[in-house]
Amino acid sequence: MAKVLRQSTVQGTLLLAALLLLIPLHARAQESPEGSRKVLTRVAPKYPAVAHNMQIQGIVKVEALVSPNGRVKSAEIKGGHPILAQAAVEAVREWKWEPSSKETRELLEIKFVWQQ
Repeated sequence: MAKVLRQSTVQGTLLLAALLLLIPLHARAQESPEGSRKVLTRVAPKYPAVAHNMQIQGIVKVEALVSPNGRVKSAEIKGGHPILAQAAVEAVREWKWEPSSKETRELLEIKFVWQQ
């Protein structure tokens, strides 16, 4: 029984270590729009202090619902590190797109790159 528990613990530890290596880390924020409309105004996200102190970096995926006048009606987190997500959404809400005849959904990737 002890051998089985020890083997499970080792496997669990190895799995956790592998997953942690796959999580991207960041501190300078960069934006890369993936949508169809041209962005006229980009606001860089503020790098959260706790994320900087913990040397967390990564990509946050945000979907923005953009009104015909180019302003963001809503922004929804689609993926990414929870500590970085709110900063990404707050920045995207300030972005402006070119006018269009209808609402569009724009999928964005906001990159946070840690720097000392």
